[in-house]
Amino acid sequence: MITFFRKVRQHLLIENKFTKYLIYAIGEIILVVIGILIALQINNTNEIKKQRTKEIQFLKNLRADLILEDSELDRYIEIRKSMVNSAQIILEHFNGKPVENIQLFNYHNFNVEIWQAFQRINNTFLELVNSGNLTLISNDSIKNGLLNLDLIYKKILTDRDHLQHDYEQYLYRPFFEYVDLSPLAQSYGYYAANGAFNKDLELSREELDGLLKNNIFKNGFVLSIFTNSIILGDYQKMKDLNQKLMLLIDKEITKG
Repeated sequence: MITFFRKVRQHLLIENKFTKYLIYAIGEIILVVIGILIALQINNTNEIKKQRTKEIQFLKNLRADLILEDSELDRYIEIRKSMVNSAQIILEHFNGKPVENIQLFNYHNFNVEIWQAFQRINNTFLELVNSGNLTLISNDSIKNGLLNLDLIYKKILTDRDHLQHDYEQYLYRPFFEYVDLSPLAQSYGYYAANGAFNKDLELSREELDGLLKNNIFKNGFVLSIFTNSIILGDYQKMKDLNQKLMLLIDKEITKG
């Protein structure tokens, strides 16, 4: 092809047909430019396909993380609900309800005080952020949803820090100062493992009466209900957003 064009140029020059040669030269330049543009277009198309393939894989990994995280949110929602319920039961005794079962009181007390912390399952999101590949996610709704999930979790961490501080000041300190912890921990562990109480392990009536007169200890349960309820609301927001994101990701993956 190159030889053909060269012969045409030489023929036109020999015949001194400058105008035709100029037109021909311009046409040849145009053909070269068109060829370059086509090559660039093909290259861009291939690159777009590669990027899309990479994006789809990230979306699949994100979905897998969201499924696991959704299950963990269900578990911790139940844990926090149980803690709020136990704190409410304890407060009834502070407000005058007689304690008929000391071991049950002990169980609810420990159920509030034992520290359990939800951790995100977001390895793919962290990989996208840390590698600068978050821009690969072309769907803005998915991208913004992932960022909003992270913001909700950071709020949970802040509230959890406040809750931990409240526990240390209002629950752990008065409880540890007043009560022999060893038999109570054994009692709680026995109940958790067997679904029944070991009657040999319980608070003494003297210890119980002392705790129920401690206003600081009572306030710890009030704060526990308040902050755990806030965290529960944020868990539910995360769960709702997780569900929405999974649907969006499914649609995006289906598009191919």
